[in-house]
Amino acid sequence: MSERIAEVPADYRGFAVIGGSGAHSIDLEKTGALAGVLEVDTPFGRAGGLRFFRIEGTGGCLAFLARHGETGYEVGAWDVNYRANIWALKQIGTRRILSWSGPGAIDKRFTPGDYVLPDDLIDLTRRREDSFYRGTGLGFIRQNPVFCPAMAEALEGCLVESGATFHRGGVYAVTEGPRLETAAEVRMLGQLGAQLVGMTLAPEAFLARELEICYHPLCYVANRAEGVKPLPYKPGELFEGMLEENLRSRVEMALAGIARIVKLAAGRYADPAGATEGRCPCPQAMLRYRREGRIGGDWHTWIDGEK
Repeated sequence: MSERIAEVPADYRGFAVIGGSGAHSIDLEKTGALAGVLEVDTPFGRAGGLRFFRIEGTGGCLAFLARHGETGYEVGAWDVNYRANIWALKQIGTRRILSWSGPGAIDKRFTPGDYVLPDDLIDLTRRREDSFYRGTGLGFIRQNPVFCPAMAEALEGCLVESGATFHRGGVYAVTEGPRLETAAEVRMLGQLGAQLVGMTLAPEAFLARELEICYHPLCYVANRAEGVKPLPYKPGELFEGMLEENLRSRVEMALAGIARIVKLAAGRYADPAGATEGRCPCPQAMLRYRREGRIGGDWHTWIDGEK
């Protein structure tokens, strides 16, 4: 049983990881010692349990939140309380979020087991709470670049150091779920420019920007998108045959390798300010509203229901 703690560890460095598909099976205790689990109540409900890991050689710890549940795939992407999770991470002092996801590949250049650092999103979700600022007139902010460019540079360095096969850049289409996409929908997404398709990252990325947190995804290609390659239906298996058997071990290795990439990233962010500070727009997303006097220095007062 993980020890529950009452407050954020004093050595938290402001770097958090949101774990996606398979997060419950990643042994992060090989990366760092578990410092405890913090439950955070928010105006939007309780966030997922925040686990803190002390990472050797960094002099501090990182925060880890399993998006889909701590013991298994308990919460589908369509039911994740994204606002509670991002609010909680901001509340504990998070400055940067690495978020992993396991999408399907539309682009045939991407092979299951590859890593991808996407650089854009197509948001096709329909029923998710996608802003903190409903009813406030706030939140009319630019979304280019969608993800933190300074984090992209740092994560690319981590992937190079790890020796992983990866692609820099790619468009991730976010669908609503819970069902997987039809072959016709995948063809449409490809015509729109999408190279990956999954069910996370939106509204997560947009909510992080609304609270001025740097955010970048790390994707591992989990399967082929529907219709990209003729594959027989296999009843009772994950994705029902959309992942070739000869690539299964490659995907498993990519998932297991995320722990090492997380450790490398934690090392780069051992300094709370970080070497890349000031080279991205993320911490100034709401600057116009501050200049206009519509919001103050306390971010809690920006959000409807917190005033």
